[in-house]
Amino acid sequence: MDARARIARLFAAAGWRRRGLAAALGVAAAGALPPVHLLPLAFAAFSGLLLTLRAAAAERPAAAFWIGWWFGAGFHVAGLYWIANALLIEWQRVGWMIPFAVFGLSAFLAVFVGGACYAVRRAGGGTLAGAFFLAALWTLAEIVRGTVLTGFPWNLIATVWVETETVLQLAAIGGAYGVSALSVLLFALPATLRARPILAGAAGLALAVGFGAWRLAENPARDVPDVRLRLVQPVVPQALKWDPEAREANLERTIALSRSPGLETRTHVIWGETATSFPIWGDDHPRFVERRRQVAQAAPPDGVLIVGAVRVESDAAGGIAAWNSFHAIDSRARMLANYDKHHLVPFGEYVPFRGILPIDKVVPGSLDFSAGPGVATVRVPGLPPLSPSICYEIVFPGRAVDAADRPGLIVNLTNDSWFGYSAGPFQHFAAAKLRAVEEGVPVVRAAGGGISGIVDPFGRVTARLGLEQIGVLDANLPVAATATPFARFGAGIAAVGLAMLMLCGFWIAKRSKIDGD
Repeated sequence: MDARARIARLFAAAGWRRRGLAAALGVAAAGALPPVHLLPLAFAAFSGLLLTLRAAAAERPAAAFWIGWWFGAGFHVAGLYWIANALLIEWQRVGWMIPFAVFGLSAFLAVFVGGACYAVRRAGGGTLAGAFFLAALWTLAEIVRGTVLTGFPWNLIATVWVETETVLQLAAIGGAYGVSALSVLLFALPATLRARPILAGAAGLALAVGFGAWRLAENPARDVPDVRLRLVQPVVPQALKWDPEAREANLERTIALSRSPGLETRTHVIWGETATSFPIWGDDHPRFVERRRQVAQAAPPDGVLIVGAVRVESDAAGGIAAWNSFHAIDSRARMLANYDKHHLVPFGEYVPFRGILPIDKVVPGSLDFSAGPGVATVRVPGLPPLSPSICYEIVFPGRAVDAADRPGLIVNLTNDSWFGYSAGPFQHFAAAKLRAVEEGVPVVRAAGGGISGIVDPFGRVTARLGLEQIGVLDANLPVAATATPFARFGAGIAAVGLAMLMLCGFWIAKRSKIDGD
């Protein structure tokens, strides 16, 4: 028995052994994601997945679906375990959701992986053709899960490269989905157990590294003149954020941090999502006006404060509506700009089918948030036109900026205190890096708790406050790059790439002798 046959036998398990193997391979794939970044695990995982599918080629196509489903379940449970942390903060009220939020969500997301593997099986061909099919169909599954039911494009395979800035430059061309497709192809090629495909993959990776190195060298860091930022990270424990007895102290602490030495040298101070748990804009109520004056103490003397807060207004029916908002105010408490979050978190900020599901949302309070009108470019004095982004709005490829009114930066306000010291905040910051490279604009990310930082339009982190690090970050604003191919053409480039991968797979399948199976 030669080496190829012995390796093939390792993946020829059945029953629970096969399911356990597929789930373990999915967990291994998650090990390549932030914050672990063990890239060799991605090669083992996707090559193992393809070999397991190949071993089941003589069985019904449904077998391929279940191999993919178990792989996807392992991948998502290992990658999304941290969601449970948010539900443990008020475990008496929402702790019962943990099995649904972690295992239920992972089981649902695994359906997309199962569907991709089913389609790989139906497409036919040997292992080399299967590598091309898997790359295209896995990425198509990422696109679909990032779209249906409001979408959840978390932990795209492209994310494994966020610490490899040279390879990350490919996102400027094909976006995260294009990088995912090429990555899965690269990771699956060792399954062919043939020298030529593996060497071709290595050569392709070398070309990507070379292209990225050239692009970074040709675009040294440059700063926007006369913009001096201060990002404030108070790290208020989530359990105390909305506590009536702690809210005032939390706000005063954030103001004091903002006013620490050097404020007079800053032009803009930026707070995170819902950094003040008191509304400061909405109905013209004296309480809101007074709170706005209090918050304005954190603004530079002749500058601007950007702050996340809940906006509250009376609706036409005499009730109350609330938005998760971005405000810009000056030191005289004048409101300069506003943006309302439009992509809300299901069950976190609102309950879908509220009339059918009589349950609480995770964020305290019985009132669901209302959605804003959509992606926008706003003008804040002293800054280039900017695209506000609140919390997980930053994870959606191609939906971070208004292409018709291109901004000079993305300002992402977030609060990852929900998730404690876990993989979640690292994965969230990684998504921000991908958006910067895709759009060719810097991302300024202020986290009330989590990771604050500034990413230039090439994915280089120019300044950063680490997870759970209390303090302020004084830094400059990088200059935006020219519009990238992805910014110009969007997902069209990735769509063409997926079609080419499928055509290559069919061509190889027809010439099965090339595959060697």
